[in-house]
Amino acid sequence: MEAEGHIVGRIEQGALVLLGVHQSDTDEHARWLAQKIAHLRFFEDEDGKLNRSVLDIGGAMLVVSNFTLYGDCRKGRRPSFTDSAPYEQGQTLYEQFCAFLQAEGVPVQTGVYGAVMQVRLQNDGPVTLIVETPSKE
Repeated sequence: MEAEGHIVGRIEQGALVLLGVHQSDTDEHARWLAQKIAHLRFFEDEDGKLNRSVLDIGGAMLVVSNFTLYGDCRKGRRPSFTDSAPYEQGQTLYEQFCAFLQAEGVPVQTGVYGAVMQVRLQNDGPVTLIVETPSKE
């Protein structure tokens, strides 16, 4: 991943996490999500079954802040980002999420919060997941 022409984060085997922070998210949501993702089994075992976590494979996670994940496209022709957390809240929860992942034993690389970044992905197998925290109500 590059920002302003410099490599700011890189992993080999592991997962790319595009993290969107909702305006109603809390540090407990960040902790729950980090624990869930650290132990989620989405890597193949010897039999081709999705039975291994990033911890099991000795992998890492590249975590990219991405407020546009909460872009609402239901009305009109331009997304609305009103569900995304404000900048400061998003940055705090992004940093907490990364710290919680590290506390679970996952090596973490990050980009530059709020920067325009170029992310390169070599997807080894088509596993793409959306992981949402339990109801925010």
